[in-house]
Amino acid sequence: MNPPRPSRSVLGLLTVLLGYFVLPMAMTGTSVALPEIGRDLDASGASLQWVVTGYVLAASSVMLVAGSLGDLFGRRKVYAIGIALYAAGTLAAAAGQSILVLDVARTVAGVGAAAVMAGGVAILAGMYDETARPRVFATVGTTAGVGIALGPTLSGALVGAFGWRSSFLLFGAAGVLILLLTRLIPESRAAERPTVDRPGVVTFIAGLALLMFALTQGSRAGWVSLAVLGPLGAGAALLAAFVAVERRAANPVLDLSLIRDRRFSGWLVAAMAVTLGSTGVLVFLPTYLQGTGGLTAAGAGTLMLLMTVPVFALPSFSGLLVARGLPPRRLATAALLLSAAGNLWLALVLAPDAGAGALAPPLLLIGAGNGLGLGQFDAQALGSVSAERMGMASGLLSTGRSVVGTLVLAGFGAALMTLVESGLGDRAAADRVVTGRGAEIAGEFTGAWQTLVGAIAAALVLAAVLVRWMLRPGAAPAAPGPGEPAPAERRTSKDRTSKDRVSEERVAKDQAPERRASKERAPEHRTSAEAPAG
Repeated sequence: MNPPRPSRSVLGLLTVLLGYFVLPMAMTGTSVALPEIGRDLDASGASLQWVVTGYVLAASSVMLVAGSLGDLFGRRKVYAIGIALYAAGTLAAAAGQSILVLDVARTVAGVGAAAVMAGGVAILAGMYDETARPRVFATVGTTAGVGIALGPTLSGALVGAFGWRSSFLLFGAAGVLILLLTRLIPESRAAERPTVDRPGVVTFIAGLALLMFALTQGSRAGWVSLAVLGPLGAGAALLAAFVAVERRAANPVLDLSLIRDRRFSGWLVAAMAVTLGSTGVLVFLPTYLQGTGGLTAAGAGTLMLLMTVPVFALPSFSGLLVARGLPPRRLATAALLLSAAGNLWLALVLAPDAGAGALAPPLLLIGAGNGLGLGQFDAQALGSVSAERMGMASGLLSTGRSVVGTLVLAGFGAALMTLVESGLGDRAAADRVVTGRGAEIAGEFTGAWQTLVGAIAAALVLAAVLVRWMLRPGAAPAAPGPGEPAPAERRTSKDRTSKDRVSEERVAKDQAPERRASKERAPEHRTSAEAPAG
């Protein structure tokens, strides 16, 4: 593939960045509108939460497949199809007259968002080499962070002034604009176009969708009911079949060697863990603030800005730190520990009358952890795979984040409902509290919140330890996919190809900060006989 002309690269970059600005803004902004949607459409519980959950579930199920299809058929083409579906679903949501129509429209929008989020990273990874890629991905992280930050505030203002439909109308119109601009993106795909792994596509999408659906139904139907156990068992069986299919497929939709590679998997775990630390607070805290603190939608959105302010600057700052020699694994560890500290602090200070002064420190810490990881985790992970598998690797990263997001949405909401119901002994009252309509019994809601964010803090500490171990120096580079050359270390020097040398140089560059740090620490380990005199 010939590199695109500089002007075309810039226009393509700006178009992809616009997608990473609008879609995160729409995702975080939707949660602010949930209480008014519930009042307008007379909806509550699972059907109301599906406005968010259905979107994330659909995106989770399709991202991996969308990334792999982009490798085969063209990343720009798949991106354009995705943004068209997103715009159509979002505009349909703005016109929906029932919660069922709204839920279906949001699910369609989630399918489109999967192609946009997975395809955008792959497009940029193919447009820029490993020297420029960290800076570009830092820009992506900053852009997404700005969208995340502005989403609750903008949606809150729109909901307060014009009603909940106005936010969907605005984001749908933005999707149409992005669709018109996609022709500015240079096309890229894998050098070979093998047949599509249809059994892999079907088993993965169906299996993951059933599994996620079962988890979202637990709080409503009961965790041991047939409505939960049936799709849970079917989803698990289909995912097991997916693994078996991929092991034998000539051109798998997911090359399992990516999972086996400790370094790539370390960055995947880091990306999933930082999502765990922020999703529950970002989605559910606005409802708590409106239901127990008496804030308006606009007020809750403004307060949530405290959590998202750090992502304005930290993605670029983290890229600068890595460029100046900070070992990337230390950056990952710091990001997870900051998020853990923020969640623990939130558990200690959360109360119905807690104002911005009390909530600012924990929200800023959670935002800082999220900001440090935005962009850099993807840049480091994609730097360890070949250009042929950029879409697949990007799709797997996006899928991991979205699966965790879906689990948090389902688990957080279900756990809140269970904890509040156990304290009140009244399911109907618990439903009113969790959906922001029970300020008179806010104490039970607060206790449930404190329990959950405390548990998340503990999980993040464990994740930080695991990621630091997985990314330790000496982690092997990603294994080759089907049809790719064998690792260079298994060949003689005569057989080494330019691709092998590039791969070795990339790994050496990634591990250089760790070696420098090790040399700097070396004097500390000398014996007294070896220590320099004087």
